[in-house]
Amino acid sequence: MAINGLDISQEEQNIVKQKSQPMNLQIAQERLYSFLIAIVQKWQGDDVLQEFKILFIDFKDSANLAKSTGLYRISFMKKEKDFNYTIKRCFYILVNNWEAQRRYQYIHDLIKLFDDYKDKNLNNEPEDIIHKVWLKNFINSQDYKNIKLLTEKYKKQVNNSATKTNWANRYTSYLLSAQAFDEKRPKEQQEVARKLARQMKDKFKFELAMYIARSQSSASSRARYQNPSLLGDNVLRIIKIILVKKGRFSYENVANIFIKQTENQKLKDFKKSLQSYLFFTVESQGCIVTLMDQLSETLSEWKIEADEKIVTPNLFLRVCTRLIDCLIIENGKEPSALFNLLLSQGHPLTLVILLLKIILICENARSHLEIKIANLIRYYENFPEEECEKLINFLEFFNITFAIYAENVEYNLIKINENSPDVQKFNQENIDEYRVFSQSRIDE
Repeated sequence: MAINGLDISQEEQNIVKQKSQPMNLQIAQERLYSFLIAIVQKWQGDDVLQEFKILFIDFKDSANLAKSTGLYRISFMKKEKDFNYTIKRCFYILVNNWEAQRRYQYIHDLIKLFDDYKDKNLNNEPEDIIHKVWLKNFINSQDYKNIKLLTEKYKKQVNNSATKTNWANRYTSYLLSAQAFDEKRPKEQQEVARKLARQMKDKFKFELAMYIARSQSSASSRARYQNPSLLGDNVLRIIKIILVKKGRFSYENVANIFIKQTENQKLKDFKKSLQSYLFFTVESQGCIVTLMDQLSETLSEWKIEADEKIVTPNLFLRVCTRLIDCLIIENGKEPSALFNLLLSQGHPLTLVILLLKIILICENARSHLEIKIANLIRYYENFPEEECEKLINFLEFFNITFAIYAENVEYNLIKINENSPDVQKFNQENIDEYRVFSQSRIDE
């Protein structure tokens, strides 16, 4: 069998097949899931289907799996319930990724693997016979019927899906996040989507941190870690500009001050405080004035009947999600007027910072924000990439800013030497006199 980019020797296969010690079920499952996640994001769909067929339909050894995980087949499952749970989870790993990437044909072909299954081999080992019984039972189960019902919606999309790689595939993590919060989906699929989205975001954070570290050192190490963003060499300069807001007036500190100062405020006063918070240190010029006026009008008119009520956590969340709607997608389908205004006038970073400020005071609004980002991507995904440059630029700013401020890696701007001006005096002329330093954020 041809192995996808993996060079595995016969000696390595023999080592893998040594059953000196049974592997813990959960560890084996996680290794299998990680393997499938890796190949569905890197391999051609037909190759992924072939690998799935080898493991779950034919119940054969896989050199690819062995090389990657230390497992060579799925014989680690000794109970039928474990088999059913594992095959469903693996199914959703593939479906969630292919749906997010609009590769609907492969979802259809995956179902066909099960529908076309026939046991042609009558001379099986006892272990093979047990597996085939489990597989037949699964195909005849209500679980599989539910899975088929779920995938019916993809049939009409098979012929309409783009055959070439779509620019939107780069932002699959947001589409997966939207799947994770879709209550119409099975719980298992939501959980798989949540885990996949988290892994993709963690991968971006790691690659960004490594690129930043290496790009500020030797040229030889820079080549080892590629820039995970589309902003080119300007990414370091942009990160430095974002990081200037540290210290007493950092976004985090100002957010904490706002939360404390607005405790027990009435909604009417809270709306005014929220406007002041959002536009603190934002230059009031050009389209920003229009933005401020529009948001002020939106907030003042929102739930006037509750203006004299104390802001509860639920009301706090609703105000923040309303702001997110105004800034991204207001009617549930098309980008909002404010979104188009800021992008058309060249202010993607201003928009991203406003969204960041909202999340820093209301982390519970994060899921709503990511769903809206997914809606944006879905709205534009059929447009040619060259027509989506401003949107893509915004998404790149969004990725980097939220990796810096809203994740578990802390970034700081460090002076190269004592003679460099303080960060407060940072400007375009002395930008190269600073270095970006990252470290894991430790929760207190």
